[in-house]
Amino acid sequence: MQPIKLIGIGADGKQSLPSLYEHWIYESELLIGGERHLSFFPDYQGEKIVIQGGLSSLVERLRHEAKRTVILASGDPLFYGIGSYLSRKLPIEVYPAVSSVQWAFAKMGEKWQDATFISVHGRSMKGLAQRIDGREKIAILTDDTNSPNEIAKYLLSYGITEYRAFVGENLGSKDERCRFFELEEMAETEFLPLNVVILQKVKVGPTWSLGIDDDEFFQRKPEKGLITKKEIRILSISALQLRETSIVWDIGTCTGSVAIEAAKIAREGAVFAIEKNEHDIEICRKNMQKFRTDFTLVHGRAPDHLHEFPDPDAIFIGGTSGEMDRLLDVCCHRLKPNGRIVVNAVTIETLHEAVEGLKKRGFHVEITLAQLSRSKPILQLTRFDALNPIYIISAYRKDESE
Repeated sequence: MQPIKLIGIGADGKQSLPSLYEHWIYESELLIGGERHLSFFPDYQGEKIVIQGGLSSLVERLRHEAKRTVILASGDPLFYGIGSYLSRKLPIEVYPAVSSVQWAFAKMGEKWQDATFISVHGRSMKGLAQRIDGREKIAILTDDTNSPNEIAKYLLSYGITEYRAFVGENLGSKDERCRFFELEEMAETEFLPLNVVILQKVKVGPTWSLGIDDDEFFQRKPEKGLITKKEIRILSISALQLRETSIVWDIGTCTGSVAIEAAKIAREGAVFAIEKNEHDIEICRKNMQKFRTDFTLVHGRAPDHLHEFPDPDAIFIGGTSGEMDRLLDVCCHRLKPNGRIVVNAVTIETLHEAVEGLKKRGFHVEITLAQLSRSKPILQLTRFDALNPIYIISAYRKDESE
């Protein structure tokens, strides 16, 4: 089949379209695009197809299409557009226009090579807090549901107030509108459907490096201490070998300390946490808001509900509730290739059960016994208080060649 031309088009339709591209459109026999794109060519004589829903059925049709075909898309089709999907499936020639993000930065008079780019167009805002937190400059592609005012409300719910926002609406068209907002103001404003949001950090926000102090977390009162201690947390997270895109399970999350630190590392991935105690769920939610992490938190007893989570790259098991065997069945089966399972055990019985269970399922096991003490002042002197010893069990699936 002959290559399909995928042509980017701006909000002004034909006006800024190169004459060559317009010639290709009118000489084609099949024109495909959204309703808005097709409306720019009411005098087109060939067949038109409106893109609705998923693209898989369209791809199947085009695999066997003999007609000269042009597909229209917004701006640069390879920038969060349909081009990346179509180019993997079909012989496509891409001809981009100026993207809405380029327009927005141009209207601001601001460089954009150092920006972070995020799309919530047709996607959930889940995880947006940790993806934005700490970034200096962020461009966000929106949609009708995830509109600028909803984005502002979301950010404010996590205490993210150090940004000012620029919203560009109908960029490049005759009714273009560009405005700056404080987030509180943006949350109360209505916007045109086609818009782009740029966030610029204008104030210093809170920061937390790996190893957040235990006292920073909300915890049970008066029974404090049900938290993975900072030193153990650092060692356990290191053993998980997380990447920015990792999918992480935290089983028995309690205060959420491990899940929160994991979410800050895997900010382009996702964290899924489960906790059986309802009171701890509420504490964990407060910690999520304080530390600006938005992950999936489920009230329940593992391994129940784990079927609702996507396959993980890393699993942290902080508690088993006496379900070690069933839990390892699920975790070992669902773990992605090259993934890691880390178990924290306080007792030698749990240590034995975890190690034997992991080995039986074909995993290589390494154990670290962490015996740590913290300094404590006594009058003008210093002594040490010992923390409970913890077994950190790290496991990965053995290569058959080993």
